[in-house]
Parts: sequence; structure tokens; C-alpha cells
Amino acid sequence: MSNLELEPQETACGDAPTAARPQALAPRDVPLGGPRSMTVRRTLPHRHRRMVGAWCFVDDYGPTDLRGQDGMQVPPHPHTGLQTVSWLLEGEVLHRDSLGSRQRIAPGQLNLMTAGHGIAHSEETPPPEQRTTQRLAGVQLWVALPAASRSVAPAFEHHPTLPVLDDGGVAVTVVMGALGGSASPATTFSPLVGADLALGAGARTALPLEPGFEHAVLVTDGATVQVAGRSVERGTLLYLPPGPSTLPIESPGSARALLIGGEPFTERIVMWWNFVGSDHDEVAAAREQWQAADARFGTVHGYAGGRLAAPALPNARLTPRGRTRDA
Repeated sequence: MSNLELEPQETACGDAPTAARPQALAPRDVPLGGPRSMTVRRTLPHRHRRMVGAWCFVDDYGPTDLRGQDGMQVPPHPHTGLQTVSWLLEGEVLHRDSLGSRQRIAPGQLNLMTAGHGIAHSEETPPPEQRTTQRLAGVQLWVALPAASRSVAPAFEHHPTLPVLDDGGVAVTVVMGALGGSASPATTFSPLVGADLALGAGARTALPLEPGFEHAVLVTDGATVQVAGRSVERGTLLYLPPGPSTLPIESPGSARALLIGGEPFTERIVMWWNFVGSDHDEVAAAREQWQAADARFGTVHGYAGGRLAAPALPNARLTPRGRTRDA
């Protein structure tokens, strides 16, 4: 998924972790495309916190009734220095990329794209006659790559099955990294975790955590969830600093939530539009190459439409400012 804002703000991340306490991060609405576009709820990057571990972007969308709508229509666009993690709760999305990948994703499956040195891709809801459902809901996330891996060769993975744990009325699907002794087959480049939680009414559990990780929980559907003694409403991302080895979760009604976490990402990086780089010049060069249709990003074949043009860079140089607002 692309950041389709016409005037994207510089998002500079990294730096030594500062003393922190739990933070409830409210989402902001972002239109995904033109006048008939979907709207997504963005909780990362947030004005108070730009990253959770290496997770640097979280868009939560739906549920949307697609009858009479185009749904998700994201034209070919570039990425560098990150991984895109596509996770659906309802519906289906068709992914195409400049490696030649063409993969439809459904709920319970993972599409993982490693941009590395550079890749382009598109994402779209299938046309009405090819849909198996008229609803769409999901989460799109990005993971920043550390400096040693930022320029790896681009790659795409589709994982149709993932490990699922059952504990206390909570079905836990391990999407990325490892949790509770089970590991996802997805490729990672830094210590992290991502897991989907399907909570039944009255569910109560204590998830095992890596104490050195910072974590966050996003409620993606259903009832308000009690996380570490705090009420977390639908669409809110609750940030949890490192320290605890377990995470108490209770749900009075049926709900879905997403757990993300990882080692605090201490490198200084710049994130602007769809690029992650180490400095202004790196990001500006990627933008110029995309605009010039440079071979670095390749070509996405099969999408019925043109590709996205990059927004103009801001007048000032993109300067890292730290991983939180006050860092």
C-alpha cells in the first residue's frame, strides 16, 4: 500500500529509546486515492510516536461494503528500505509487483514484500464479477530495514498458512517473528513480532512477551479490549514500553486485535512518502529515479491504469529528528 498523501510530511525515525510509559495513539483518517477512494485509519507514524520496534507504518481499514464501489485501487508505486506486510480480516486484494509476482491474498494469509534497494507494486480489489465477498477489512504495515539490510535485493513472499496458538479463548496467529514457542516462516531482518488475536466473548489470557521489546496493540474489530488493565477501543493503538514478560488481555465481547513489537530501533532513518533511507540525499535520489522510470524500480505489468507520480519534496532538507516527538 502507498502513502497517497499529496503533501507527505517528513517522518524521521531512530535514536536511542527514551523513558516511556503506555500511550494510547488515536488514528487519523487518510483517503486512499481519489474521490471514490477508501479511507484508512493511520496510527503509525503518529505525532507522538513514529515507530514500535522496526514497525514504522500502520494503516487499518474497513470493514467496507464494496457494493457499487471500486474498493482498494492503489496504482503502481515505489518502495525502498522497508518491508510491506499485508494482513486481511475480510475480503481479498490482488498484489502485482515489478518482480512479476501476481498474488491474491485472503484472510489468514500473509503477503510480505521486501523492497530493499527498490521495487514497485500495485494493490487492488478484484472487479465485482471476480469477488468472493462484497466486504473488505484489513491492516497494512511497514517494517523499516536496518542499515545492513536496507539495500538487499527486492523479494516477495506469500504464506498461505501460519502457525496458530489457542489460549484462553484467544486464537493467536503468528504473522511475523515468534511468539509462545511458534515462529512465522516470514523473512525478518531485525528482532520483532506480529500476531493477530481473535478473541471470543469473555476471553482472558496472558500473552508471553520478550521483555526487551517494545509492543503495541491495535484493536481491529469488535468490542473494547482490556490490555494490561487499560481499555482500548476499536482503531486505537496502545503503545507499551519494554519491561513486562507477559501481557494480560481480556475481552468482554468478541473482538480482533493486532500485536506488534520489536527491539527498539535505534538507528536514525528518514521516512518520506514510500521511501525509507538514511538521509535526505538517499530519499531524493530514489524519488528522482522513480520519476525518470529508472530500471531500479522495474515495471508492474497488468494493472489497468498509470503509475503514481511522486509528490514534490519539501523546500527544506529532510533531517532525522529522532524516533519520538521529543527525541
